Amino acid sequence: MDTMPKWADVVLIPLISILIAFLISGLVILAIGEDPIMALKTMVQGSLMSTYGWGYTLYYATNFMFTGLAFAVAFHAGLFNIGGEGQAMLGGLGVALICLALPWPHWTLALPAAMIAGALFGAAWAAIPAYLQAARGSHIVITTIMFNLIGASVLNYMLVNVMRPAGAMDPASARFPEGANLPTFQDLFSTADMVVFRGAPVNVTFFVALLACVLVWALIWKTRLGYQIRAFGKSESAAVYAGISPLKITMAAMLISGALAGLMAINNVMGEAERLVLNAVEGAGFIGIAVALMGRSHPFGVFLAAILFGFLYQGGAELSLWTNIPRELVVVIQALVILFTGALDNMVRMPLEKLFLALRRRPDAGRARTPAE
Repeated sequence: MDTMPKWADVVLIPLISILIAFLISGLVILAIGEDPIMALKTMVQGSLMSTYGWGYTLYYATNFMFTGLAFAVAFHAGLFNIGGEGQAMLGGLGVALICLALPWPHWTLALPAAMIAGALFGAAWAAIPAYLQAARGSHIVITTIMFNLIGASVLNYMLVNVMRPAGAMDPASARFPEGANLPTFQDLFSTADMVVFRGAPVNVTFFVALLACVLVWALIWKTRLGYQIRAFGKSESAAVYAGISPLKITMAAMLISGALAGLMAINNVMGEAERLVLNAVEGAGFIGIAVALMGRSHPFGVFLAAILFGFLYQGGAELSLWTNIPRELVVVIQALVILFTGALDNMVRMPLEKLFLALRRRPDAGRARTPAE
């Protein structure tokens, strides 16, 4: 029997953890001589009170949805894929290569090709640590972290020595052809009378991320493979006894995870920069871990957590721009959210479990016992 309702586990615990994190963040802001209420207003106004702010919030959230889903799929198989950063980097390389390979006439043709390339490169980069884990016993956490560094070196070499245009000093690829540029929300939703999302980088990739959430939900909870992934993640020995192959599930989960991380590149490389640059991922692979943990590895929870971190990113930028609060303090706020929703989860969970258990026992105590009891 569950010790607490499902809604409390999915909604109430993360909400309380977030409130505690924001409360402590407010005390830190107060300690440096700033007004925490004004800081919160600045963050809300800068990220949620205009289409421009929403444009940046949703842009960041799109990145975090992909990397959060990537970690969640592997996590359901009992695997800690810490390599989302490197897989997104290599996904960007795949996207850039396909976008530069042809003079694309329209984005509707370039987008599917870029999605396939980004997913394949990300999956390929995840396949090696997956095989080392399944066949050789190498720990997935160690190998994926190492592959982040190797991926960064590969990307640096490609941009400096292979893809950099002649005469250019910037370690970046050439601009993608115009037909490979994705439409932004400003292009899609502005009218002759009103311009919305002006200058914001959010683009059609947001809808691809929403589709990815739905497809991951269907995969994990509505397919045989998803059942095998969850069974393997709950108990490897029981899964093996039931005839589930550890090699197959490890490879499948990590390939899907790497593909999702690689898909992030269509947002930041194809949709925003319109070329491949160094550090295009900007830590989104690691933030995806926190997003997945906060969202309880459920696609809807990942979606909500990604919006929250998008708010923190955009709100933090506004905070450092319009107040004397340093940009680094936003990193502190993010760290506190991660701390309380991840490492200190039991600090909130255990008291709530005792509360719900006491509430459940109270009606039972007042119920008259039957002779059979």
